[in-house]
Amino acid sequence: MMVDAATQRLNMVESQVMTSDVTDRRILRAMREVPRERFVPGPMTALAYMDEAVPVTPPGPGRRWLLAPRVEAKLLQLADIGADDCVLDVGTSTGYSAAILATMARNVVALECNDKLAADARRNLADLGNVRVVTGELAAGCASKAPFDAIVLQGAISAPPEALFDQLKDGGRLVAIVMEDGLGKATLWRRLGRSVDAWAAFDATAPQLPGFMQIPVFVL
Repeated sequence: MMVDAATQRLNMVESQVMTSDVTDRRILRAMREVPRERFVPGPMTALAYMDEAVPVTPPGPGRRWLLAPRVEAKLLQLADIGADDCVLDVGTSTGYSAAILATMARNVVALECNDKLAADARRNLADLGNVRVVTGELAAGCASKAPFDAIVLQGAISAPPEALFDQLKDGGRLVAIVMEDGLGKATLWRRLGRSVDAWAAFDATAPQLPGFMQIPVFVL
């Protein structure tokens, strides 16, 4: 007997998210209500609610994924989204993360570098009046819509996203998973005047986001 999607969502929240110290009721409610299966390509629909990242593009270089539900939820909780916030969702993919953010923030700018994924996100988010999908290089952010109260990176990076710090408001937060030597830390940066403070919040892993690879430095 197949379990219906609503039951799968409930199970996902209760067994994956609530057991991971996620207490923000807005996130729990949104993840119970937003149909995650609609943001996963047809062949992968059966994997929509598994407890790990879900691929949304075919295998190959630059393959893209939805973050695992527990990682997504903890990252959004770390970002401390306010009801009046304007948020930049970097690497929105098919738009699932932006759909969750849309229930929490006043406005969401969903940035995607893959034209096919951006088109999917626009279709998936068409009914939401407070989300705008834009295309461009992820590491460049969206200066035309800045400054933002919060910026969320939907994947792992290997170096601080320096270019995005300038797009934060004073007091603004940026969250991402930083991978170093195979280990990942969900990290919160907060802009305070001209400085940016960083705090490694919890262990996490995620697929790499394109455009954020650290360039090796060779010393002769």
